[in-house]
Amino acid sequence: MAVLSSQPVRRFTWLPRQLHRPGLEFLVSTGRMHGFESLEERSLLLALDFVGVTEVLPQPFRLDFEHVGGRSVHVPDFLAVMPDGGRWVLDVRPANLIRDDDLVKFAATREAAASAGWRYSVVAGWRRHVLSVVDALSARRRQRSDRLGLQPLLLERAAKGPLRFGDLVDSTPWPLPARAEAVHLLWHRRLGVDLGRPLGDDSLVWAGGGSAAAGDGS
Repeated sequence: MAVLSSQPVRRFTWLPRQLHRPGLEFLVSTGRMHGFESLEERSLLLALDFVGVTEVLPQPFRLDFEHVGGRSVHVPDFLAVMPDGGRWVLDVRPANLIRDDDLVKFAATREAAASAGWRYSVVAGWRRHVLSVVDALSARRRQRSDRLGLQPLLLERAAKGPLRFGDLVDSTPWPLPARAEAVHLLWHRRLGVDLGRPLGDDSLVWAGGGSAAAGDGS
């Protein structure tokens, strides 16, 4: 079947006293809302948007399989279509919540994905500061009108070598609006920054390799 035409296996609903928090997250990469069942899944969607995926399907299929202990069923959390066209099946489970039966389901899903030529990963946690930086950048991820022409100026200055974020924006005639434009360029990877450190004025910024169309301010 055409996988990209599939519907989520389960509905995203709110119930009294439920222990998880479902919702919808808008992705600039796809231009529409995507369902999630927990805040951990929402964080993954935000990271996928930063990567620039072309499509994300929640709960894309149901996997029924046999193993030495009997039969099991598993529904992966997401199927992402990456910028290079590759497909990546993803499960989200905090490391401290992974049980032995989960490991069996993850192993079976990995084999099923490999048989289709897809990648598979379990997102069990994040390196320090990655999510806080991506979340900060996402505030300026939508397309914007660069009426002051600051984006070309920022890119020109950054191309001469790594600069502190504060020095980069202060080198422009209008430092305050330049901050917003610089964050927009960081989100679209036309500027680069170390995601492993908190984002601040001392963060080193350099010219990136993102798509010009993604952040041209049009």
